[in-house]
Amino acid sequence: MTLDELKARLRLPVVCAPMFLVSGPELLIAASRAGILGSLPAANARTSDELEEWLIAIEEALADGGDRHPYAINLIVRSADSPRFAGELALIERFRPPVVITSVGKPGAVVERVHTYGGLVFHDVATMRHAEKAIEGGVDGLVLLTAGAGGHTGTANPFAFVPQVRRIFDGAILLAGGIGDGRAVRAVEVLGADFAYVGTRFAASKESRASGQYKDLLVSQQMADVITTDRISGMSATFLRGSMERVGLDPDDLPPRAGLLKPTIPEDIKAWRDVWSGGHGTGLIEDIPSVPQIVQRMEADYQAATGIARTRAQDQR
Repeated sequence: MTLDELKARLRLPVVCAPMFLVSGPELLIAASRAGILGSLPAANARTSDELEEWLIAIEEALADGGDRHPYAINLIVRSADSPRFAGELALIERFRPPVVITSVGKPGAVVERVHTYGGLVFHDVATMRHAEKAIEGGVDGLVLLTAGAGGHTGTANPFAFVPQVRRIFDGAILLAGGIGDGRAVRAVEVLGADFAYVGTRFAASKESRASGQYKDLLVSQQMADVITTDRISGMSATFLRGSMERVGLDPDDLPPRAGLLKPTIPEDIKAWRDVWSGGHGTGLIEDIPSVPQIVQRMEADYQAATGIARTRAQDQR
């Protein structure tokens, strides 16, 4: 599948971002059927056997008269001798998802194997240095993690990051960071990116695997309640103030790290499982609708924003 073919298959230039412990087959399938690119992390499956079961279900659900709705699988790039990683790659080659999203590590080996069957590889980056290395690895697209993105996040301003990456890269640019409605999706395109990478809004959906308490918190919390810290997971990530408080942590006095990737929060409190993430888009969430409803709202906002732009352009002629 080429980038142009992928864009042509989507109702909106939106990726329902893979979210640890939140994205399951239900969310992926609902997103892809609704006309955006659904995805999930391979790491959400407990074993390679479970991932195989998920891929079988996804392929069956997304079959469409001999053609299938596109979807993506997210892989954490591990060492070549990792049995889990080897098993995930083998399943990728067997099921041939149209898009593979790689995180951490060097994506080159994954690119080579995915390109063999005609798939696309997008890689997460948070800095220009990471972008340059991923480009050297032959990726088809870059996911720019900017300030306000949920989960592991970046600090770059998207207004600076996107054009600087575009200056050195003619592949797909996916922009992540606080995107929650269709106007923002249109703004992503105006900025020069190709796709909006949206996670938090879809975490608060009926098809999400987030708990009821987690979803309710996404509705009640505001942007000011989104805390960026490396003291929960060991890496810079966004977490909800209310989820810290519910497990007895003081968001304003978190214990320091013991070293690189070594948080010192109590061992029985786990990042993602007990302390929940949310990006700056949390402040836009007011309800917990279905994925098709979210996409329908986004499309209406997107079309309105596009129409306004066209009207202004006509008025200036």
